[in-house]
Amino acid sequence: MEKAKDIMNSKWLARVVIGLAILLTVVAIYLVATQRHVMHTVSAETAECRTVVVVASGDTLGKLLMEQGLSHSDVTEIAKVLKSDAGISTLRADRDKIEFLRDADDQPVSKIVIIPSPWRQVELTCGDAGNWSCQTTDIERVTRAIWRGGEILDGDSFYLAGQRAGIPAGILADVYDLLAFEMDFERDIRAGQKFSVLYEENFSDGKKVDNGHVLAISFQALRGNVQMYRFRKSDGTIGYYDGEGNGAIKSLKRTPINNAKVTSSFTTRRKHPVLGFTRAHKGVDFRAPTGTPIPAAGAGRVVARAYNRGHGNYVKIRHNGTYETLYAHMSKFAKGVNVGTTVRQGQIIGYAGSTGLSTGPHLHYEIIKNGQHVNPLTVKLPAINNLDNADKKKFLEYKKVLESGIEQLSKNPNMFIQL
Repeated sequence: MEKAKDIMNSKWLARVVIGLAILLTVVAIYLVATQRHVMHTVSAETAECRTVVVVASGDTLGKLLMEQGLSHSDVTEIAKVLKSDAGISTLRADRDKIEFLRDADDQPVSKIVIIPSPWRQVELTCGDAGNWSCQTTDIERVTRAIWRGGEILDGDSFYLAGQRAGIPAGILADVYDLLAFEMDFERDIRAGQKFSVLYEENFSDGKKVDNGHVLAISFQALRGNVQMYRFRKSDGTIGYYDGEGNGAIKSLKRTPINNAKVTSSFTTRRKHPVLGFTRAHKGVDFRAPTGTPIPAAGAGRVVARAYNRGHGNYVKIRHNGTYETLYAHMSKFAKGVNVGTTVRQGQIIGYAGSTGLSTGPHLHYEIIKNGQHVNPLTVKLPAINNLDNADKKKFLEYKKVLESGIEQLSKNPNMFIQL
């Protein structure tokens, strides 16, 4: 009996020990996971103490400054100087870094360095009178022009073909946004089409930091070769233009949701999938899972945000005296989008769904021109920004130089152009 009790006690003790070990492990993991990344260094030559803090979720400027021993009045003055002289009013978790420098470990902070981007550094120094001043420094970058070209294979999407060609995901997203003014990526993509992209890569101290702008695009679309070139006008504004110098950015996009499959086209006669009888389908349906963000196809003012039996939740935008667009069957509206709201091109106005007379989640998209519905995939859309004669002449000269470089890079794709 006593042996049985000893065995029971030993089993019970083992369970307790294992339970405590698991609890301590969980606590240790939690402490490590929630600990802010802080690094302290001391210079052997100057005895200067440097503390680097990576901004974490929930951090505020005031909180971080006060943790380093700065007073409320310092925090207020620093926040004011940062906003007025550097345009910084918020910090970004896991992206921004702050360096605190002291003359010695037991001395107050004399200098603060904030790094809001790889190409910008903001330095705050405390004067003898205790006042703070701010200086912004742009970090020198070296930019290269990189060329990548590819071909659509049977069964490909443009995205897959672009990845295979070695085009970075972020650059591909920019190319989608630009070509969406001219193309429908579901209907206009065919095997055998060739494309190329010239884009920037940015370097600092010999190391690549990020990608820059798309400089040129060429795509052999069904309706002809689509070309776009990035060009700075005499007044300093930058835009994209076709091979003739005409504005490539249209006032409206043909396909608000990039790479969405067309499930029902514009037609004057279509058998309605719910009602069962034939009537006009005055827009284009794009397949999209519930919750897919819906961007505004162009800048304008919201003139309707409502529900009806046919469209379900819908938004209507007036872009100018000629064009309006309508977006139907939304699961919900975006916050802050109300009647009278001014929206920019690409701003999220709602989310795809299946409200109203609908057999599944999708976006129903309409373009109305002078009160009449037109086919979004074929209507000729006006450009936002064309070049005047003087700028067009400069553009055509610039295009010649650019195309000469593109020709060389297409023959030697591992080379680059130093910009």
